[in-house]
Amino acid sequence: MPAPSSLSPAVSPAELEARLRLHLLPELGPRRFRKLLSAFDSASAALSAPATAWRALGLPAACAEPRRSADIRERAAAALHWLNEPGQHVLMWDDPAYPALLGELTDAPPLLFVAGDPDVLEAPQLAMVGSRRASRPGLDNARAFARSLAGGGFVITSGLALGIDGAAHQGALDGGGKTVAVLGTGLQCLYPRRHVGLAAQIIEQGGALVSELPLDCPPQASNFPRRNRIISGLSLGVLVVEASPSSGSLITARLAAEQGREVYAIPGSIHHPGARGCHQLIRDGATLVESIEHILEALRGWQASAVQPTSAPLASVEHPLLALLHAAPHSTEALVQASGWSLSQVLAALTELELDGLVCNEAGRWLARSR
Repeated sequence: MPAPSSLSPAVSPAELEARLRLHLLPELGPRRFRKLLSAFDSASAALSAPATAWRALGLPAACAEPRRSADIRERAAAALHWLNEPGQHVLMWDDPAYPALLGELTDAPPLLFVAGDPDVLEAPQLAMVGSRRASRPGLDNARAFARSLAGGGFVITSGLALGIDGAAHQGALDGGGKTVAVLGTGLQCLYPRRHVGLAAQIIEQGGALVSELPLDCPPQASNFPRRNRIISGLSLGVLVVEASPSSGSLITARLAAEQGREVYAIPGSIHHPGARGCHQLIRDGATLVESIEHILEALRGWQASAVQPTSAPLASVEHPLLALLHAAPHSTEALVQASGWSLSQVLAALTELELDGLVCNEAGRWLARSR
C-alpha cells in the first residue's frame, strides 16, 4: 500500500497503522496515548508489549485488551484507505506540520484528521461561537463580523453547529475568506446533516474540516464539549456572539482564557436570555465588542501580515444602501421599499455597514456617517 501523501517522512506506514490502532482503543485519551509512546518509543512497540507492561503504566484493561482485535485492525485499515484519497490527511502531534498553537496544549490531540487544506490551520485564526438557537440579530451579527474579520485576513474557526456557528462559517465564505470547522464527530459522520452542503463549501473555498475523533465516530453528547478545547486552541482569540449562561460556548471561552487566548463578547439586551452568557463573560473580564476594531486592537501584530479589513472597498465603491442614506435618512422599512431587497438582506447589510462605521441608527432612522 502506498504511503498517504499526508504522511510525515519521519513516520513509516507501519508506524502510522499502529498509531491509528492505538487511537481507536477505548479509554485511551491524549495523555495516555503520549504516555505509551514515551514509554515504548513507538506505537508499534506499544502494541506488541505485554499486557502487564500496560498495567504497569496504570492503563485499564479496557484499553489493552482490544488492541489486537480484528475490529480494531479493520477500522485502522479503513482509515488508511481514507487517507489515500486526495485532500484527506492526518496530522500527528510530533509532526512539523501540526498546528503550533494547538500543540501548546497539554492535552493536544495525538492525531488530527483533516479534510481540505491542512495549511490553513497555521494561518491566524479567530474562533466564533454562540447559541444553537440564536436570534435573528445574533445570526446577522455573526455573519457580518465573520465576513469583516475574514476580509481582514483571519481564518474563522467554529464548530459547524446550527445557529451562530453556521452563520460564522457562512459569513466568512460570503466574504471570500477561509474557515475551519472543528467537528464533534468523525469526519465520515458529519453532524448536523443540515450542514453537509456548508461543509463541502468550506473545503471548496480552501478551508478545512477537523476532528480528533476516529473517522467513523457518530454523534455523542460527551464529544461536543471535548472538541471546544480544539476550537480555542487553534485560535488567537474567541468571540462569543450570543449565549445563554448554560451554553457550551461559555466552556469554549473558559478554555480560551485558560489557554492564554483573548476572549471577546458581544453585549445584548438585558431582556434577552441569549445575551446573559455574554454579559457574564464581560463581567468576568472578556473584552466588550461593538465593532471589529475592538477585536483587532489586540491583534495588530497578526494584521501586519494580513490584508486590511473590508471597510475601505465599501467607502470607495458606493454601497447601494449607503447611496440611499447619503441622499436622506431612511427607516429600515423605507430602505426595503427603496432598494427592492428583502428585509433580511437589508438588516444583514445594515449590520455590516454599522460594524464598519459607515452608518448609525438614531431614533429608528438610519443615517450615513462621514469618515
